[in-house]
Amino acid sequence: MLRDREILSRRLSRAGKLEDPSDLLAALERRARESAEQRKRRLEHRPRVSYPESLPITSKREQIIRLIKENQVVIVSGETGCGKSTQIPKMCLEAGRGIAGKIGCTQPRRIAAITIAHRIAEELGEEIGRSVGYKIRFREKTSRQAFIKIMTDGMLLAETQGDPQLYEYDTLIIDEAHERTLNIDFILGILRTLLPRRPELKVIITSATLDTEKFSSAFNGAPVVKVEGRTYPVEVEYLPIDPDLEEAGEITYVDMAVKAIDGLKEQKRDGDILVFMPTEEDILETCERLEGRRYPGTTVLPLFARLPASEQGRVYSVSGSKIVVATNVAETSLTIPGIRYVIDTGLARISQYLPRTRTTSL
Repeated sequence: MLRDREILSRRLSRAGKLEDPSDLLAALERRARESAEQRKRRLEHRPRVSYPESLPITSKREQIIRLIKENQVVIVSGETGCGKSTQIPKMCLEAGRGIAGKIGCTQPRRIAAITIAHRIAEELGEEIGRSVGYKIRFREKTSRQAFIKIMTDGMLLAETQGDPQLYEYDTLIIDEAHERTLNIDFILGILRTLLPRRPELKVIITSATLDTEKFSSAFNGAPVVKVEGRTYPVEVEYLPIDPDLEEAGEITYVDMAVKAIDGLKEQKRDGDILVFMPTEEDILETCERLEGRRYPGTTVLPLFARLPASEQGRVYSVSGSKIVVATNVAETSLTIPGIRYVIDTGLARISQYLPRTRTTSL
């Protein structure tokens, strides 16, 4: 295992300075045997992988696996909904990764990390916490035997303090790199300096909208794979707010969103509804007002980062018609099935770094 290799190397160099290193050498030999046995067990128990044929990225499977085997860095540019977040970790497994160390995959949001980990585990036919685990702030569900570990980018950045060479991983996937948060930029910078010292480490950078040429040149001409997404005809309707009423405080974007939903329900149109709201407070207010309308056979579901995992999972498990009121986490990080109508307030809380004060604000 990669981590054992580093420990053994350090202790061997120390053994040369001892007068009688026999005890230390015997301990190191036992450690080396245990590490070799662990690697053998991981290879024998590697989970079997299959891919949903309906996802666009499945058609690029052979190309992506070949590039992972042949290159240290691979860049995957795929549109939202193509399946890159859930399928690329499995492609790394099929490419022979995850044996000497874990396959780590970063996500910018906790809700995305948890949801993607559960989805991959489900597709492998296992419970979460066995071959697939996740790690977010204050919560970790990853075993020592795990092959795939989904985590927030902040958690990977924190791990570099105790493990600067990141020996826990033999493969790292940096997902949603187009968001270019401070954490993502730091991680990419660390990896760029780390790669020459870790020739066995593989890095895959994935994104929905990424300037692939700049990233390719930053990583010594890394190959780029472009994956097309599934497209559908879209009809756009604009419902402007009366500026005088808005200024007087008599109408808000929450009122307009509820009015738009009322219109869809009056027309008895089929399909689920996704509503974008900027804050948690707006989401809870909208859900309360929609529940008060008691639409027949319709479930109203909130979705935001601080929501408990059991509540977040309901957007996938609820049967029948549903209205999901979410922050922009549902814009690129998650793909919610059954959505046919999207009501967008055009507002979002965006994190911004202020160089003068060296702080992050919304």
